[in-house]
Amino acid sequence: MGGADEFFWVTNAEPHHSRRRAILDKYGDKVRALYGYDHSTAVQVIVVCLVQFGMAWWVRDMPWWKVLLAAYAISGTANQNLFTAQHELSHFLAFRKPLYNKLLSLFSNLPLVVPTATKFRAYHQEHHSHLGVDGWDVDLPTMFEANLITNAFMKVAWVFVYLGVYGLRPVIIRPKANTVADFVNIGLCVSFDVTVLYFLGIKSLLYLALGSLMGGGLHPMAGHLIAEHYMFLKGQETYSYYGPLNCLTYNVGFHNEHHDFPQIPHTRLHKLREIAPDYYETLVYHTSWTWVIWKFLSDPTVGPWTRMRRETREAVSKAAPFPAAEIPTGPSPSKPASLSQRRSMPVASLVH
Repeated sequence: MGGADEFFWVTNAEPHHSRRRAILDKYGDKVRALYGYDHSTAVQVIVVCLVQFGMAWWVRDMPWWKVLLAAYAISGTANQNLFTAQHELSHFLAFRKPLYNKLLSLFSNLPLVVPTATKFRAYHQEHHSHLGVDGWDVDLPTMFEANLITNAFMKVAWVFVYLGVYGLRPVIIRPKANTVADFVNIGLCVSFDVTVLYFLGIKSLLYLALGSLMGGGLHPMAGHLIAEHYMFLKGQETYSYYGPLNCLTYNVGFHNEHHDFPQIPHTRLHKLREIAPDYYETLVYHTSWTWVIWKFLSDPTVGPWTRMRRETREAVSKAAPFPAAEIPTGPSPSKPASLSQRRSMPVASLVH
């Protein structure tokens, strides 16, 4: 099982627009009061960057085994934090002025070693506006990936370098011309990398670079990259995560809430769920990103192909391609258990 022919093609539009309208109709004023920005995001980003600068200096004379351990445990955690900061800043949620958000994203990109800030912002906006649309949403694995990554060994290798794949995929399937901002992003990162290499040495640079690679691969915090949209339940396209690692990732786990209202900063997303529990407590959710990674790697029915895919942004058919009861986008009297609480239940019964 597995391959490009297993993608879950649908003819309905993505669910977040309709749920957003329904929530605003019912809780409009309370929800709109959550819109805005939060300066505390900037404080956290700057602190994490300073930690990485300090760690890069500290590991310069360490034995290689300690450098590698620190790269996974500390740099992996810090750089995945900064990667999710890029996500928050791409929506301009740290400052009122977009320029300040852009400048902070450039600064926070430095410890990541590879320039990502400007291009991520451009592609991520399309991920929101064209969720699951073939050729537009570069978060979707390609047909090539779905056909290649079909066994446990290949899935482990793919997940290990997932953040690299995540960065290269847009350039291949939907390339964008470089802008002045892109060249600034590239210039700053290259200058920073050269400076670290010259003054601190190769161990310091690899500490940072491996942190980006490891933090986006087989690392508990990287579980959000799989948990957000890989389909663990037939008919549900987006999944939230409610667990402790949200505090290190700018609440990126509140992913249904974020897609519904991307103008709400991460510090208030939990309030959205409290305001509209009838729209969020009916959705299946995750409580462990580690469990998500394990199920993705170990279950042969789960892979790059377990994604919802559509040809157009808008619905092209009034008929739902699956029973309405399997699309939990609105109020329901029942509250499902989290997927990680249903560990005794075969994932095959959840996905297909």
